[in-house]
Amino acid sequence: MSLLTHLLSCLFGLGSWVSINGLWVELPLLVPQIPEGWYLPSYLSVLIQMANVGPLFVTLMHRFRPGVLNEVAVVYAVIAVGTVASFLLGFFWKETVVVGGARRSVALLVLTFFLATVDCTSSVTFLPFMMRLQPRYLTSYFVGEGVSGLLPAVVALIQGVGVVRCINGTQLLNRTSNATTFDLQAQYQPPNFSAEEFFFFLSAMMLVCLLAFLLLNHHPSVARQNPSRSYTNGVKQEAQRGRKWAEQKPMMEPCGQRKPRSSFGSGSYSWLQVSYILGLLAWANALTNVVLPSVQSYSCLPYGNNAYHLSASLAAVSNPLACFIAMFLPNRSLVLLGVLTAAGSAVGGFIMAMAVLSPCPLLVHDSAGAVLIVSSWFLFVLLLSYVKVMIGLILRDEGHGALVCCGAVVQLGSLLGAAAMFPLVSVFGFFQSGDPCNTWCP
Repeated sequence: MSLLTHLLSCLFGLGSWVSINGLWVELPLLVPQIPEGWYLPSYLSVLIQMANVGPLFVTLMHRFRPGVLNEVAVVYAVIAVGTVASFLLGFFWKETVVVGGARRSVALLVLTFFLATVDCTSSVTFLPFMMRLQPRYLTSYFVGEGVSGLLPAVVALIQGVGVVRCINGTQLLNRTSNATTFDLQAQYQPPNFSAEEFFFFLSAMMLVCLLAFLLLNHHPSVARQNPSRSYTNGVKQEAQRGRKWAEQKPMMEPCGQRKPRSSFGSGSYSWLQVSYILGLLAWANALTNVVLPSVQSYSCLPYGNNAYHLSASLAAVSNPLACFIAMFLPNRSLVLLGVLTAAGSAVGGFIMAMAVLSPCPLLVHDSAGAVLIVSSWFLFVLLLSYVKVMIGLILRDEGHGALVCCGAVVQLGSLLGAAAMFPLVSVFGFFQSGDPCNTWCP
């Protein structure tokens, strides 16, 4: 195995979601300086889902005009747009324009739409490109994809984003007991470096992704690692080799009776199994990409600001950790993947319950509550990330079209999750946020 190819695959995967993940972790610094305020996260959710027009176009082209899109050229264009948009954000994110009699951050919203289009489209372009490399490098790509969430979080932590100091606010007098109390107020501390520099960092990460992609295409040692197959614009010309793990596939049919195989990919799975695999993938991505992240602050802030930041950091760490586990302990059993998905969903259900109970969840005044919520976030992301990686490996062996389908299902799951959560969070105000400095619960 080539360590260089593993490293380049990882750096290539880094560019998949680093821009949007970076924008999310920078929100506490952006929100006080723009007219949209804390409505910005809602706008971002809508923009990200609108950006699914990119993967929709690519998927339809692969379905109805296979071979027309030049896969390599599309990836170059996607990375270039992401690099330029991140760079321009460093200059224009605070600029406002009067729209409908009110000031709006038009530049920020437009550039965010381009970034979201880039990241969403990467699901149906980066993954199929990895079909050109040997299967073991796909896990390295998923490690990079996980790091695309971890790295911005670490940089934002160094920057000091979201660091809160509780100060004495309004002095209150309890007339019945003549006791004087103080209302603590959360005061965000100034960052160690500006948002402009953070956006330039994101642009640099996209340049690193571009360089990795260049080397994956042209470096001689990478070429020697490529399987002996030929591709034209991502369309496979040669039949796939036999798989060593074929005997490991679980028999879902009762009494070992073989069902007719489907026309999906190489035809190794029945349509029932294909539906099962894609259903798990859509469900896992809906939970990890949208549903639970949209209520993370509600589930964690009642336990304190430290619990919130620790849960976010460990959740970001657990994603690449799951990729490493999948690299050394792969298991393609569909039954096991279903069990892991059910376990991760149960943990996610607990997190959602704590968000619903906010600002007074279980054990809110006990340090055990903070430990429980942080551990839950870590385990939730770890379990479902492992499932996503293993499904990606399964679909990779089913062929190029299966990987395109994989990316489309990832975006579909995220879209359905956003459609379910946006009204609850942003329209009806179903959740109530906890105060990192004041928690009054019986």
